Amino acid sequence: MPDQAGQSFTAACVQINGSADWRENLEATSALIREAKLGGADLVATPEVTNMLGGGRRTREEARPQDDDPSLASYRTLAAELKIWLLLGSLTLKKQDDERLANRSFLIGPDGAIAASYDKIHMFDVALENGETHRESKNFAPGDTAVLADLPWGRLGLSVCYDVRFPHLYRRLAKGGADILSVPAAFTRTTGEAHWHVLLRARAIENGAFVIAPAQCGSHADGRQTYGHSLIVAPWGEVLADGGTEPGLILATIETGEIGKARRRVPSLENDRAITGPAERPTRAAE
Repeated sequence: MPDQAGQSFTAACVQINGSADWRENLEATSALIREAKLGGADLVATPEVTNMLGGGRRTREEARPQDDDPSLASYRTLAAELKIWLLLGSLTLKKQDDERLANRSFLIGPDGAIAASYDKIHMFDVALENGETHRESKNFAPGDTAVLADLPWGRLGLSVCYDVRFPHLYRRLAKGGADILSVPAAFTRTTGEAHWHVLLRARAIENGAFVIAPAQCGSHADGRQTYGHSLIVAPWGEVLADGGTEPGLILATIETGEIGKARRRVPSLENDRAITGPAERPTRAAE
């Protein structure tokens, strides 16, 4: 691992209003990635389901296995051309061993190689009070493995969207050495307005880590409304950049020395202890 003292780099979040057309999304996202590079970005991150969002049957029909996915191939070529680290928040891909799809995040290096991949663990199965329902587990197969990857400036812990509500995942990543946490998302507008900023700042504060969270925004083909507000958050909880509600780009300077500073001020990772207590029992939503 590199020495964090005094290092800095520029991170960018791409915010898009994704459609069910992967070609359209590839064009829009690639243009913003190029803009981020011109702005000095060393690491560029895109939202959850960057390639296809809200297409229903069309998405299932057009999804391809990882080795044959045209979006992934194009983004790998782009990362190598621009000499950047590129975090593809996630792509919708066909799985070989499951009828359901994969919601898979990729870290691509400046050579275009895949440095790490992560399948979203927690599935968003919920009925909201406004009548909006989501049954992510019906269409996507959950992953079961936490993933860390080394960047030149520190260690990255990967996650996707709904994972942010499960703090034990981020604690595990931080204890494994994560200095930066990625949370690409397509957060609903309803839950985003209530919880997005609070959850991301909490994950940063409790782990003394930077959080990079690129997001989908606006209205989509299936009627979904996503919240936007891509965020870059510092280890002490300060919001360094907020993407608002429209497609675009945010950038922030990441000073890695702030990680150790925050963890010395509140050494919760060192003070953490194993706990024994009541056995777990099944839970259900209140009726």
